[in-house]
Amino acid sequence: MSTAIVWFRRDLRLSDNPALHQACAHHAEVVPLYIHAPDEEGDWAPGAASRWWLHHALQALDAELRERHGSLHIRTGDSLKSLIEIVKQSGADTVYWNRLYEPAFIERDKRIKAALREQSIEVHSFNGALWQEPWQLLTNEEQPYRVFTPYWRKLRTMLEETEPLPVPSPLRVASIKNGVSLSSLELSPKIAWDQGMLEAWTPGESGARSMLELFADDAVSDYATARDLPARHGTSRLSPHLHFGEISPRQIHHGLSNLLRKRDPKKRPDIEPYLRELGWREFAHYLLYHFPKTPTENFNPKFERFKWAPANKVRLERWQQGRTGIPLVDAGMRELWHTGWMHNRVRMVVASFLTKNLRIHWHHGARWFWDTLVDADLANNTLGWQWVAGCGADAAPYFRIFNPVTQAQKFDAKGVYLRRWLPELRDLPDALLHEPWKDGELLKRRGYPSPMIDLGESRQAALYAYQASRG
Repeated sequence: MSTAIVWFRRDLRLSDNPALHQACAHHAEVVPLYIHAPDEEGDWAPGAASRWWLHHALQALDAELRERHGSLHIRTGDSLKSLIEIVKQSGADTVYWNRLYEPAFIERDKRIKAALREQSIEVHSFNGALWQEPWQLLTNEEQPYRVFTPYWRKLRTMLEETEPLPVPSPLRVASIKNGVSLSSLELSPKIAWDQGMLEAWTPGESGARSMLELFADDAVSDYATARDLPARHGTSRLSPHLHFGEISPRQIHHGLSNLLRKRDPKKRPDIEPYLRELGWREFAHYLLYHFPKTPTENFNPKFERFKWAPANKVRLERWQQGRTGIPLVDAGMRELWHTGWMHNRVRMVVASFLTKNLRIHWHHGARWFWDTLVDADLANNTLGWQWVAGCGADAAPYFRIFNPVTQAQKFDAKGVYLRRWLPELRDLPDALLHEPWKDGELLKRRGYPSPMIDLGESRQAALYAYQASRG
């Protein structure tokens, strides 16, 4: 009776899981394994919000396995050492996993694969996270794409609405000892600051399916416009589920099409705008694979000459705490702190404010998002911050500086989003809500701060700094 180890990483689901599917197809029993090894992630170990999600995602995966008379085996420490120990304990002869694409994991997995094979242990890895492997798409000159539109045009021709893999049946789980408890990983906060996230999210595979169904019901039909409105549930909100592998892009594509087909076969919404947004996620992973230094280095080397403002702890903390005096920026940062998530339109605004109006290096914003986002993803986080800062691939031109006031007036005209996160200003009329500094006495009474910077003057200073850096 052969046994295989299925090493779960960020593929915390049973359906459409290539590694699990193949292991169950070729072996009588499997050992579902999770190894907690944050030291192996280098400078990018999960932040507090990600650890919270991971705790609940692992809990949900274990519950799914227990429904099938098994459980998730958890170990801590060195991954290679743990794998070898479990191979000996279980008698397994093969290890299966789905690939990760961050630079640190690529190097680690190569080393582990070579070491296991030296001991005559078979290793099989699969793509369980992306539509296409990053090395499969190159330009006609055999070079990586640097611009999204031609990349997406090529990728879109390769996408098919294929049937996702089902949960393996039978799924026979081998029982082994000496694991550790989920609580011993100490992923959950010791101080209860997570109530807002508990109210906003249901981590796990079933939570991902429910979110997809909600998106199909309420938002996908007008996604192209609704996705820009922060007060609406107009986006899919699947990003944390995608990051932790509780759902795959293939499941989303196929599932969304099926749900819409069943509900109204004659009138199906156009899902292309949403697929294109998933394409941006794919492009982020593609860039990180081909340009692995981008989490710390500008994609555009010319930006090395740009003169960022001197480090200012007070300004950075006011931005982090949502106390800038600019309503849309503050609302976004408070939403982030309370729920572990921020609407994408608002993410662009708060990032522009930090990197352009305050001229604080994008590294500081990326690090704060890394610690506070439940969907913190190295590829997407890097792409997003470099795009807004103007130094990344396919970046917004540096002179594109988001004005938080006009953005709020356009996308939150009635102030529904602002009032939700800024209780001090909740009963103000719309016009004053967007620019409350027009009534200085009112600000003092409400306890809301005056703007920490003049938007017009700071915009001009940013443009001047950019021109100076060009020589």
